[in-house]
Amino acid sequence: MKRPRFIPLLLLFLALTFLVPARLTAASAAAPKATVLIDGNTGRSFLPVTALKGDSEASLLWNESEKSFVITNTWNSVKVFVGQTSAVVNDAAVTLTDAPFRQNGTTYVPLQFLSQNLGYTLEWEKNPTALTLSRGDFKYTLPAVNRNNLSGKTSPVVSARKTFKVGNKYFPVKMITVSLAHPNIHLDVVMAGNRKGRVESLGSIAKRSKAIVAINGSYFDAYTKNSYKTPYGYIVSGGKLQMEASGDRRTVFTYNPNMLAGMIPGTKFNELFAGGELEGALQAGPRLVTDGKIALNLKGEGFRDPKILKGGGTRSALGLTRDNKLILLTTSKATIPQLAQIMKQAGAYQAMNLDGGASSGLYYNGKYLTKPGRLISNALVVKYQ
Repeated sequence: MKRPRFIPLLLLFLALTFLVPARLTAASAAAPKATVLIDGNTGRSFLPVTALKGDSEASLLWNESEKSFVITNTWNSVKVFVGQTSAVVNDAAVTLTDAPFRQNGTTYVPLQFLSQNLGYTLEWEKNPTALTLSRGDFKYTLPAVNRNNLSGKTSPVVSARKTFKVGNKYFPVKMITVSLAHPNIHLDVVMAGNRKGRVESLGSIAKRSKAIVAINGSYFDAYTKNSYKTPYGYIVSGGKLQMEASGDRRTVFTYNPNMLAGMIPGTKFNELFAGGELEGALQAGPRLVTDGKIALNLKGEGFRDPKILKGGGTRSALGLTRDNKLILLTTSKATIPQLAQIMKQAGAYQAMNLDGGASSGLYYNGKYLTKPGRLISNALVVKYQ
């Protein structure tokens, strides 16, 4: 029997909105072990006790029978009980505003209580939301997320097709949004053939990395006749520097082991990498959005290619929202200023351009959403582990 030529509206809608596989939603309710949780109703924050493990002057003792944690440092000693507002500070009984709770094997304690009684300094960041906890030589930065967003009702990875209007033009885009706060989501920067200078298809990189999402990464010498295709810019994978660069101003996408991501100019890369907390990075640019505003300085970042300065074409970009979500997007026939407008409309608070043209590609759940026209040098991939 011949297949009907018409497509019901419902099926068309489903074709345009890609849903994450069921296996990705199974653990959605689990809270990240290295993320501050913010109560959406009260605005109060909770710190995972595991965040203090890196403090050499602190000791942590869990009592399973009491469901209690004793946290001691050179400042004080506190004892908290899961599910109870009663606590002890240096043998004195105190009452907490909120009870500590245990979620996905991790105990969360009211942040303000720990700060006041154990001497930790708190420094909040907004781009995206993050907290730096410090005391003496100890310093630890971790993302913060609304606790209500981890209810399990939404998938950590969502793919959709949308259309954005810039001026009098309409741009269809393929877009994937990833919740970096989800405990099973991990990023990786993967070199083609696991070696610099090689090229490989985006789909192949994704499959051998066991990734559910992949997007092309940094620029490379795609037009040389030599077998060695030089990648351009800083590249870090698994905490190791895979590719050095000149230290120019082109934008670098970075993330730490807690999947707290950001964007910096290349001139600040070496200082950040020397800090030892960088898990991954790739340099491309130009920067598109900074703190929610269009921010273009193409020549200031060192770009001279007319394809970047004036031309329109197929583009790849990544963005970050204020609530620690990653946006991966491809579109066509867009100039860099138009791409910046698209990323802002897509919800990016920070955004940057990636390699484009024939390199532009987006891969999701075993299929291409945008297929590159050539083999590529490296890719940013998303894993669900």
